[in-house]
Amino acid sequence: MTSNRKKVLAYGLLTVLIWASAFPLTKIAQEQFASYSLGFLRCGIAAVFLLLIGKIRHIRLPKKRDVPLFILSGALGFGIYLIAFNTGIQTLTSATSSIVIAVTPILTAIAAVRLYNERLSPIGWAAIFSAFAGVLLLLLWDGIFSINVGLLWTLGAAVSFCGYNLINRKLSSMGYNALEIVTYSMLCGALLLGLWSVRGINELFAANHKQIAAIVYLGAFPSAAAYFFWGEAMSYAERISEVTNFNFVTPLLSAVMGFLLLKEVPNAGTFIGGAAIIASIIVFNKKGKVS
Repeated sequence: MTSNRKKVLAYGLLTVLIWASAFPLTKIAQEQFASYSLGFLRCGIAAVFLLLIGKIRHIRLPKKRDVPLFILSGALGFGIYLIAFNTGIQTLTSATSSIVIAVTPILTAIAAVRLYNERLSPIGWAAIFSAFAGVLLLLLWDGIFSINVGLLWTLGAAVSFCGYNLINRKLSSMGYNALEIVTYSMLCGALLLGLWSVRGINELFAANHKQIAAIVYLGAFPSAAAYFFWGEAMSYAERISEVTNFNFVTPLLSAVMGFLLLKEVPNAGTFIGGAAIIASIIVFNKKGKVS
């Protein structure tokens, strides 16, 4: 294994381990914080941490012509993503939410076919349809007339994060390092969510110690540290899929954490639909692309 591959493996695994903890910790924070204000506080805390680290590391300012890309990156990776994610998880278990988010690598691969002319094998396309069949099973498990709206919000979050991955790769190819990308993207995300700053601060003052600890953790680790590690993995990877493939590990980790922290037990639909999605992602990763 080459040095770069080892770095991709280390940063990728560290990222998904931290991200898995975000699912149950978000539910704890939502005992006090609304979806929009939670998104602002999480982004704001992360931006402060990243700006301090950036000051120490002497990161460069973005070029004026690249500012719109950072705004779009902040909107997709943090603004829109956190609103959709926080709203969706209110009616889902940690395991179900993480399984839906895990379709992001496949969404990214489909986008890469369109944007970067990457080719998929017939097995790859079959895996894509199988994964979306698993998502459909999750959506309709309780009956066609009782679709869980939370799943739709979470699918929106997955689509948004797919866009962030593509722009992250673009900014990396333009010479920005991982810390610069995540810092300025996070700052833009916090500014975009600033409409809910007053409500977020009021909710923060009314929160108890457990809820405050949860929001500080979400800002410092799943937002600041994990996104930095994710960017580092992207910068060492030859292809986006080498990094996004790590997402399929997250559901297992988040299911375990959800059980330990919240005593959540996924329903049969989560096991069946989730198994179809995870199996499809594994097959896609191994056989989905034409070399």
